[in-house]
Amino acid sequence: MSIAPLLRSDKPRQLTPEEEKLKRDLYEKIPPRRRRFIDRIGYENWDPFPEPNDPIEIRTDVTKRTVQQLLKEFLQDKNCEVQLAGEDPPSDAFIQGALEAAIGIVNKQDKYLGCYEFAAWYQKLLKKEGHLQ
Repeated sequence: MSIAPLLRSDKPRQLTPEEEKLKRDLYEKIPPRRRRFIDRIGYENWDPFPEPNDPIEIRTDVTKRTVQQLLKEFLQDKNCEVQLAGEDPPSDAFIQGALEAAIGIVNKQDKYLGCYEFAAWYQKLLKKEGHLQ
């Protein structure tokens, strides 16, 4: 079963007289074998002129950035206080963790919001105790 019908409204829309005539003409030109599908759902429920689906929702955070934008900016940020020491590129595990956190924050998942709150609190604690500048 296709998901497309699930995204459209269930009630048939009102067709204009021109569309109704065109619908009847289309139905008459369809071979009987193909008409069985239309007959099964009901001629009155068949809409040969469906409206397009709404575009996919692109999720963003409060700064209007997508997960990909957040991750790219994070990995390019050379002023990050907790960035990896040395010149080595970040490991796959580091990038995967950052990606999961970005997805969780954008989707407002409690697990990642808790991780964020803890990390912000811990950073303040480290600064207060002089471990960070």
